[in-house]
Amino acid sequence: MNTVLNITNSILGQPWRWRALATDARDPGFAPDDLVTQLLLARGCPREELEAHKAPSIRAFMPDPSMFRDMDRAAERLADAIEAQQSVTIFGDYDVDGATSAALMILLLRDLGLEAKAYIPDRLMEGYGPSGTALVKLKNDGADLIVTVDCGAQAFEALEAAREAGVDVIVVDHHKCALALPHAHAVVNPNRLDETEGAAHGHLAAVGVAFLLGAALIRVLRGRGAFKDKPEPRLLDLLDIVALGTVADVAQLRGLNRAFVAQGLKVMAQRRNIGLNALISASRLTRAPTCTDLGFALGPRINAGGRVGKSDLGVRLLTTRDPQEAADIAAELDRLNEERRAIEGIVQEAAEMLAQVARERAVLVVAGHGWHPGVIGIVAGRLKEKYGRPAIVIAIDEHGVGKGSGRSISGVDLGAAVLSAKDKGLLVAGGGHAMAAGLTIAEDQLAAFGDFLDSRLADPVARSIGDRALLLDALLSPGGVTPALVESMELGGPYGMGWPQPRIITGPVRIIKADVVGNGHLRLIVSGDDGRSFKAVAFRQAETALGAALLGAPPHRKLWLAGRAKIDDWGARPAAELHLDDAAWVD
Repeated sequence: MNTVLNITNSILGQPWRWRALATDARDPGFAPDDLVTQLLLARGCPREELEAHKAPSIRAFMPDPSMFRDMDRAAERLADAIEAQQSVTIFGDYDVDGATSAALMILLLRDLGLEAKAYIPDRLMEGYGPSGTALVKLKNDGADLIVTVDCGAQAFEALEAAREAGVDVIVVDHHKCALALPHAHAVVNPNRLDETEGAAHGHLAAVGVAFLLGAALIRVLRGRGAFKDKPEPRLLDLLDIVALGTVADVAQLRGLNRAFVAQGLKVMAQRRNIGLNALISASRLTRAPTCTDLGFALGPRINAGGRVGKSDLGVRLLTTRDPQEAADIAAELDRLNEERRAIEGIVQEAAEMLAQVARERAVLVVAGHGWHPGVIGIVAGRLKEKYGRPAIVIAIDEHGVGKGSGRSISGVDLGAAVLSAKDKGLLVAGGGHAMAAGLTIAEDQLAAFGDFLDSRLADPVARSIGDRALLLDALLSPGGVTPALVESMELGGPYGMGWPQPRIITGPVRIIKADVVGNGHLRLIVSGDDGRSFKAVAFRQAETALGAALLGAPPHRKLWLAGRAKIDDWGARPAAELHLDDAAWVD
């Protein structure tokens, strides 16, 4: 172990350090339960909460919804609408969190005897969030109540127009709020600046806030005697949708979010939701979905419709009663998701534009004409991964107006910075949360906006990237990379933002075979001194320093490998493989 701890400069030029109390799996006293406990402790779990975190349940983590400001007011208004059979429209954002939030509300209201309508703005024609034109039109079309989900916290003019038109609006959001709030019947948002107890749940995605509103609504209706002659709807049956929105929106998987995802995956495995069932099949998943699948298989397909002006496909899929319609929509989303050539082109073009300045700026801001606004969020995520700092990608239209999407790194609140830039007049519109943001900007403000972000975020970015150590959880011999080890580690999940997947070290190993597969991925077969071998994969690393070193490694050179152990279920029997993050030569 001392050899590994002395690694200060790996092939990728970073030190390796233990995340916390490290476990040496080669120790004769090692037991899987010991590893799980240490995984939890290393991620900030208090010792007295270990059992609750090993099996996260809604009961253990669910707060009283009434602690949130305006929650009871929103629930009472929705209950009134149900009893009076009023016309209710759910106005959602066009991303996965918006689609799942809208679907949850529609499905719950349907179970409560009210058929609500959905309205998802066209990403390309209408932009983000509610507009006064859209809300007034919904009122004129008969809406008595509008519920905005995953949007509305900054829609001052739009909600004022709705108020003047005489329609009630409930805002269910999680994005950063200004000191003043828009005029609405209720604004339910744990990130309101006047929140007290509810502020502890500011990491919730909008779909999590919608779930809490659902719980409050059921409680109000129960108090009114609505279930004397009929059963209450099972809100827990909607946790599959909650899990999908939570993971896809990169919400931190701590506290209640861990319970949402852990229990939601169990519901999803039962494939009760007709649309999700079809989407799982279209994604070619032959097993129960995992947390990773939500973020990299299901979520991107829901998002695919919004990128090309078909923003309502996700909600339609998640709320349909018709299996054939579900299959058709899922197939279309799968097809749209495959159309990613534009993404790769923009990533390359943006990287070339940033080549000379990337390491000099705290926040990467890059803009281009002709870029598709539907893919810039994905591009921003790629640039963030490539350069290890926040990135904002802006698509400029023929009128000189840019639509931007940003992705951040841990410890850097990008949403708050974008909101501050808007308040200073640098943006036409903007907002978001800690890890992601969206904005509208005039082209002539790009330089000033970039300078503002650098000034505001230089310190937190420097703190975040100042120590780029690769954090490690356990040391294993090559023979220890087994399916049983992976299964043991999964007991510490679900893993995601704020609750990182375990990273192991294994070695020393020699490379038996190395080749390039797919889109620049590196595939290795490695063997330890005991002759035990396994497969390792380094995604998109073929043309990096890591790829060059591994492809050119002499047969006699030994390495330590660091990465995440995963199950490879393509063969006749499941095997374990290592998804590489870095490697280091054995001295």
